[in-house]
Amino acid sequence: MKKLNFLVIGKNQEILDTLKRVIEKNEGWNANILIDEEQSRDFITTHEVDIVLLSSGLEDRFEKDIKAFCKNLDKKVNVIEHYGGGSGLLRSEVEELYAERRDPEKRVVHRAGSGGITDMGWVSGEKTFSFSEFYDPERIRFGALRVLNDDSIEAGKGFGTHPHDNMEIISIALEGTLIHEDNLGNRTEIKGGDVQVMSAGTGVMHSEFGKEGSGFGKFLQIWIYPNQRNVTPRYDQMTLDPAKSKNRFQQILSPDPEDDGIWIYQEAWFHLGYFENHTETLYEIKKEGNGVYAFIIKGSAEIDGEHLGAKDGFGISGISDLKIKVTSENTEILLMDVPMVK
Repeated sequence: MKKLNFLVIGKNQEILDTLKRVIEKNEGWNANILIDEEQSRDFITTHEVDIVLLSSGLEDRFEKDIKAFCKNLDKKVNVIEHYGGGSGLLRSEVEELYAERRDPEKRVVHRAGSGGITDMGWVSGEKTFSFSEFYDPERIRFGALRVLNDDSIEAGKGFGTHPHDNMEIISIALEGTLIHEDNLGNRTEIKGGDVQVMSAGTGVMHSEFGKEGSGFGKFLQIWIYPNQRNVTPRYDQMTLDPAKSKNRFQQILSPDPEDDGIWIYQEAWFHLGYFENHTETLYEIKKEGNGVYAFIIKGSAEIDGEHLGAKDGFGISGISDLKIKVTSENTEILLMDVPMVK
């Protein structure tokens, strides 16, 4: 990647400082940070700026105006609406910005073991999409689905306090117990069968650790681009009823606070099912234009003619329903029905 000059604009000084450190870890990348957005036009005009990165806390009108301003400049200045908060996504966002544009894939298969492998002793797992040190230009995202990490954390170990902003972050606990703490005042235990969501919005600081004496905490970490920026951060958690998922899909997430499961700021629906061998079912897409990404947590299945095993992922769009045939006992499948534009 070529040398790049960033201007990072936002209202949360801690997140701005973090972003500056993350940017400048990359050789040839330089970052200036600005908390007074009124100075931004003059700075962009009088300095060498390749990318304006919009962080948290900015008004919608300002974001629209600064994007229009950059678009109409004589020099080329790209704008990134930063989602997440940290090194996990930034390089991929920049690479995608400068990549040759292609039509989105209508069908993708990601086999187990083909993604980014994490093995640090206390934490292990696999990244389906580009994240942290794993980068693959063909695996940036599937529509609004940006991160799917299958992680295991040793008891007593974990991720110290770190920031996120403008991302819907969903954790599905599979085994063990995780301890979550954040600056919203939450300190909770997330056990196997629990689903947690954070709407990071204008900024959240949180930590996650495996609970002492609970063995490895195994969970899926999923990030979805939101359809609203700079919302008030929120936290929610629920425990699933396994009976509602036996040989059928139970809705565990939606855009509607009054609907089944927990909710997020996006037109996305998640369903989870536990199936006996030879079970056949049909899933109908919730919204026209959405695609579905299926992840086989355990077992195996044939989905739209594609044979999938444990930890395989399969994304498909441009359809109205999805035929699923289970091909082994005790198969667990997660379906993520998401917009195909972020």
